[in-house]
Amino acid sequence: MKQTSLIIVAAIIALGLGISARYFFPSAEKTGISVLPEFNLPDLSGRQHNISEWRGKALVINFWATWCPPCLKEIPDFVALQAQYADKGLQFIGIALEDREPVAEYTAATQINYPILLGGDNGIALSQQLGNAVGAVPYTLIVDPQGQIIFRHPGELSKQQIMEVVTPILN
Repeated sequence: MKQTSLIIVAAIIALGLGISARYFFPSAEKTGISVLPEFNLPDLSGRQHNISEWRGKALVINFWATWCPPCLKEIPDFVALQAQYADKGLQFIGIALEDREPVAEYTAATQINYPILLGGDNGIALSQQLGNAVGAVPYTLIVDPQGQIIFRHPGELSKQQIMEVVTPILN
């Protein structure tokens, strides 16, 4: 019972932070261009991946967690966009901000067609380094094929918002 209550409280806090982020950042914020730094994170099997593996593609990097309702709401749109635009150079990458077990359970129950990396505490620090000043979950970056961060967004992101940013940079 305590664990369930703790999970519910954590989810409510995350939801509150995500909603609060909309007040700090009322619209999806286009930012000054900055370079995406190199980083390595493991996938669910423990294999390390360097972000440079996807160099030359338009990247949508999404920091998320299984206990975050807005995160789970975005994922079906990400799956659909990945399927539709992969051949045009679009690559989604999910960075889970928690331990392997709940992420593995969630991904086994859904058909995510893009890489999921395990960030944990390192992922939280990385999201902050990449501009997530309020610690919002979800937090999404869009990176052009040259490795420049062209868009940052705390909170839930719609298909339309993504397409407005990525359409001009797709092959």
